[in-house]
Amino acid sequence: MRAEKSTSWHIGVIGGSGLAAGIELEDAQEIAVASPFGEPSGPVVTGRIGEVRMTFLARHGKGHAIPPSRVNYRANIDVLKRCGVTDVVALSAIGSLTEEMAPGHMVMVDQFIDRTTQRVSSFFDTGLVAHVSLADPVCERLKGLLAGAAELAGGEVHQRGTYLCIEGPQFSTRAESLMYRAWGAHVIGMTGMPEARLAREAELPYAMLGMVTDYDCWREDEAGVEVSHVLEVMQANAELARTAVRNLAHHVPAVREPSPVDTALEHALITAPDARDRKLVHKLDAVACRLFGERD
Repeated sequence: MRAEKSTSWHIGVIGGSGLAAGIELEDAQEIAVASPFGEPSGPVVTGRIGEVRMTFLARHGKGHAIPPSRVNYRANIDVLKRCGVTDVVALSAIGSLTEEMAPGHMVMVDQFIDRTTQRVSSFFDTGLVAHVSLADPVCERLKGLLAGAAELAGGEVHQRGTYLCIEGPQFSTRAESLMYRAWGAHVIGMTGMPEARLAREAELPYAMLGMVTDYDCWREDEAGVEVSHVLEVMQANAELARTAVRNLAHHVPAVREPSPVDTALEHALITAPDARDRKLVHKLDAVACRLFGERD
């Protein structure tokens, strides 16, 4: 079994393709990292902001070439874990299902409703079964730090919100949008799941800063969602997001205390040792390294 996580922060950021360049990391390097779960969205860019190691990964690849359903979420989380990331920050464009969460606002997502159907949602499979707790899918500590960083950047920040994840790539119908509101969802997007699930299986604390680009189509007296408008608001929010990430790096505590998520797999693995699929154990040499080490 490997030692526990370092007391140093290493923050992985999943977001847009231009985010890392705009932040101007110190000692930045672009590195291709291989994963046994297939091709990630692209290479990582790693460097420092002050004393904090930061590693960036563009969720949709260079030039936003990968649609939400084709993002290899498993490979993306796996390569961040291989890079030594301790915590994951997700930046995501979202639609609003409530009046108060207006375009241009930021939402600290704390719950998810998963309506996706085509995505592989677990690192575990036949021969190695694990059931992690996902009652609270977001790390409260990381969420609080990120919220403070976004407020310091000048953002209008909502401290909580339930994210409804749809398959996409189409936006929802008016009937669907009204149904999601009735379910109690506050925002809607296409990438939060299974990203948050996989981060938990990899024992990586996860927080999402959602950037509201539009009101979803539940407002019946308005036109539906248009990509041109979404992109316009995203551009306006981009610098605020960069500033929030810089602020986060400058305001995390000097010492990273352990998080409960660091040991999320502790009692989740239920397959008996003599029944485990050896090939799958080997694939999980990064994700479950704390349990299996480099190779079991």
